[in-house]
Amino acid sequence: MRTLRFLLQKEFRQIFRDPSILRLIFVMPVIQLAVLPWAADYEIKNIKLAVVDHDHSSYSRNLVNKVTASGYFILTEYTASYTEAMQQIEHDKADIILEIPRSFEKDLVKESESKLFLAVNAINGVKAGLGAAYLRNIVQDFNSEVRTEWIQFPRFSPDTRVEVTVSNWFNPLMNYKAFMVPGMLVLLLTMVGSNLTAINIVKEKEIGTIEQINVTPVRKFDFIMSKLIPFWVLGLVVFTVGFLISRFFYGIVPVGSIATVYVFAAVYLLAVLGLGLLISTYANNQQQAMLISFFLMMLFVLMSGLYTSIDSMPEWAKNVTKANPVTYFIRVMRMVVLKGSGLADIKNELLTIAGFAVALNGWAVLNYHKRN
Repeated sequence: MRTLRFLLQKEFRQIFRDPSILRLIFVMPVIQLAVLPWAADYEIKNIKLAVVDHDHSSYSRNLVNKVTASGYFILTEYTASYTEAMQQIEHDKADIILEIPRSFEKDLVKESESKLFLAVNAINGVKAGLGAAYLRNIVQDFNSEVRTEWIQFPRFSPDTRVEVTVSNWFNPLMNYKAFMVPGMLVLLLTMVGSNLTAINIVKEKEIGTIEQINVTPVRKFDFIMSKLIPFWVLGLVVFTVGFLISRFFYGIVPVGSIATVYVFAAVYLLAVLGLGLLISTYANNQQQAMLISFFLMMLFVLMSGLYTSIDSMPEWAKNVTKANPVTYFIRVMRMVVLKGSGLADIKNELLTIAGFAVALNGWAVLNYHKRN
C-alpha cells in the first residue's frame, strides 16, 4: 500500500509538472463545449435559392415571398431564364432552383392545380434532401392557404382533411444543443481518458523509466493502478467541468439524477483508461500512440450514433456499434439528461461497459506482461 501511495504521488507530480497535459485537461473541454455545439446544428439554414418566374403573377410573387419569409432560404437570383439559374448552380451560388411555369396562376384558378419544378444541387446530399423537403412543405402550406381562400360555400370543404397534432417528448422545444452537448461531453471524456493514458506510459518508455521500474520490486498491480487512478480522478474532474459548462452556457439541467451519470462515468473511465493502457503496450513512441488513438477515435465518433442514427445504419454497422463503448455512454447520457432514467433503466449498458473495462484492462495487463 505504501508503494502504491508513493507511485501515486510521483504520477500526480509528473502530471502537474507538464503544462501540455494541463492544457489538454482543462482548456480543451472549455473550447470544445463552448464552440462545437453552436456549429454542430442538425437544422439546415441559409439555403441559397434561385427562382425562375415565368408567370410574374400575384400568386407567384406570394409564393416566393412565403418561401423567403420562412427563414430557411436566401433568394440569390430572381429571373425569367432557367439557363441563368443553372449558371448559379454551376458556380455554387445557388443550392435549389424553383421554376414557376408561365400559366401558374391561370392553372390554379381554372384547373385548380398547377405544377412546379425543383432542380437541386445534390453534391451535398443532406443539404439537398432537407432543403427540397423544406421547400415542398412550404409549397404545400401555400396550396392550403389558396384553397382556404377559395372555399366560401359550402362552409366546410368537401375534401377529407386530416390534421396532425405533434407532441415532442423529452425535448419539447427540439433544442439540438440538449441533444448534442451530452454526446460531445462523452467524446471529450473518451479522448482525455484514452489518449493521455497511452501517451503518459509511452513517454516513460521513451525516457527509459519503464525499464527502471521493471527491475525494482514494484508489483505490476501497483504500477498499473498508479497509472490508472490519477487519470481516473482527472477524468471525473474534466467531466465535472463539462457538466458545469453545459449547465451555465446552455442551461442543460439533467432530468435524472446526476449521481446516476457519475456512477456510469466512473465505470466508463475504467474502460477507456484500459484502452489507453492497451494502446501503450503496442506503441513504441508517442507518435504511434497518438496515431492509433486518432484512428480509434474516428471510428468511435462516426459509429457512436452522435451525428447519425444507429437505426439508419446497415446491419453490419449496427453490429459494429455494439463493440463501441462510446455508443453506450452517449445513449445513457441522453437517457438520464433528457428522459430522467435511473440506474435500473441503464443496468444493461452499465454491465456492458463493466465488461469492456474488465476485458480491455485484462488484455492490457496480459500484453504488458508478455512484452516486458
